[in-house]
Amino acid sequence: MNNAARVLQAPEPDGGFGHRLISAGAEDMLERFSDPKLLAAGKANVISLEAVQNRFGARWELRRDQVYSFTERVLERGVGDSGFFVRVSPSDFVLVHPDISSSAGYAACLRYLREVMIHFLGEDEMASMGVQRITKITKGRLETQVVDTDPQAERGDIDPATPDPSDDVAPEPRRALEQWSPFVAADGRQLRVSATLEPVYELRGFTRIGFRMIRRVSLVRTGDELTPQQISMLSTGDLLRVDLATMSRGIDRMKTESRGEQQLSLIIPLSFASLSNLAGRAEIVKQLKQAQSLVKLGVICEICDIDGVPPGALLAATSLLRPYALLIVGKLMATSPAAITRLIGTGLQATSFDCPEGLGEAAFIGWANLAITAAKRVAKSVLIYRAGTAKLAGALASLGASHVTVLPL
Repeated sequence: MNNAARVLQAPEPDGGFGHRLISAGAEDMLERFSDPKLLAAGKANVISLEAVQNRFGARWELRRDQVYSFTERVLERGVGDSGFFVRVSPSDFVLVHPDISSSAGYAACLRYLREVMIHFLGEDEMASMGVQRITKITKGRLETQVVDTDPQAERGDIDPATPDPSDDVAPEPRRALEQWSPFVAADGRQLRVSATLEPVYELRGFTRIGFRMIRRVSLVRTGDELTPQQISMLSTGDLLRVDLATMSRGIDRMKTESRGEQQLSLIIPLSFASLSNLAGRAEIVKQLKQAQSLVKLGVICEICDIDGVPPGALLAATSLLRPYALLIVGKLMATSPAAITRLIGTGLQATSFDCPEGLGEAAFIGWANLAITAAKRVAKSVLIYRAGTAKLAGALASLGASHVTVLPL
């Protein structure tokens, strides 16, 4: 553990918002942060675990050490070498971000608390009630106030590197970040999600039916993009955040790039794990309905990361999506005939997969023949992505594929 982000255990009393009681063991450490200039700049916040404590009720005594340990890991990761945090009561942590803007510090605190709440409660609706700004530190207590901020900060969308009007540096124009990205994954990596749109063509007449969203997940630190296999190995909670961020950004792109032209349809990727997450279903449905309003015929839901999923579980997922989708597609990474035919009887109305890379024309035709033949046993429609050329797209059509995307020239 680094020195700048060390944790001081300071058990004992608690208090209500407005005035937060400080345990005796934390008073000396907090004294150095009672500088009026630091507090006036909004650099110090308190986050409260009271929502977790209240939900656990009588189980809190058994679970609190686990909650503290997880919270400390989240804060140590987030604060790093540029800040400081300390637990000052059984439910409160004080965080100081001296090197970033007040709004960015507040947004960071919201992200930390949301991660803790989602981990233990499965939802984070009360997170905004659990973060307040410290206005004064006196002997034995903190004085705090509700932060009057814009919706971006309320959602935790402000990039920590972005200055705000309270800083000496003038703010630069920026595109608002979405609610769900970036975020800290369960393994400690900070991930950023983006979405691109790719035209999808119906092969019979080679007419465009709309777009498909392509989810992209990259490491904030290096910019390296995760492979589909690496994305599928993320935790259930992380996959839900990826899906919601992809939908949000994809919808935004549709609004921007369509220029008022209403597309026929939009293919939206959803992880199988996200559909089994009760806490995330309501938000998924909300965004599906928003996407429906942008297209003429309806949205196509593409369930990803289904390799190895039991057929009965996949059937339950397709049944859940049916009221909200024009078509339900199953996307596989493995394209052997055995892997594809496992999808028979799962309620899917189409299958999809990516073209393998590096195949010569003869090998490509051989792969496509086997994969499409197996896929047609599952459903009538077969979507194949990233065909290399129009000639190969034509070959896919002759073998029975129904829809295709092609690589850009």
